[in-house]
Amino acid sequence: MIYTVKEGRGLNIVISNKSDAPIYEQIKEQICLAIIRDELAEGEMLPSIRALAHDLKISVITTMRAYNELEAEGFIATMQGKGCFVLPKNKEHIQEQKLKEIERHFAEAIACGNSVGITKAELKKILDILLKE
Repeated sequence: MIYTVKEGRGLNIVISNKSDAPIYEQIKEQICLAIIRDELAEGEMLPSIRALAHDLKISVITTMRAYNELEAEGFIATMQGKGCFVLPKNKEHIQEQKLKEIERHFAEAIACGNSVGITKAELKKILDILLKE
C-alpha cells in the first residue's frame, strides 16, 4: 500500500509496504532528496512529527526516528517548541548523498543485467554509449 502526504512547498512522501527499506528510512531518504533538489528550502519548516505520523498512518516513533537521523546527518534542526527546520546545505554532504544515489542506481542496473544474463563487458559498453550521448 502507498500513502502520500503533501505538506508545505513540494514535500511529497510516498511510503511503500513492498519496499525492502524500513519506513523510517523511506521517509528520511525522501526528505533528504527534497532538500538536495531544493524542493524544501533552507529555513523551511517540516511537518510536525505527530502530523506526519498521522497523515502517513504510522507510528510517531517511526517518524521521530527519521527526523532524528536527518538531524544527525545535518539536514534539519529541531527547535524546541517550534518544530523542525531545513538547515543550510553542506556541499560535501550533498555530494556524498548524490554519490550514494548513483551507486544505488548502478547496483540496480547491475542486478537487472545479471537477472537476464548481461555480462560485465556488455554493461560497461552500455555505460560507455550513454556517457557519449
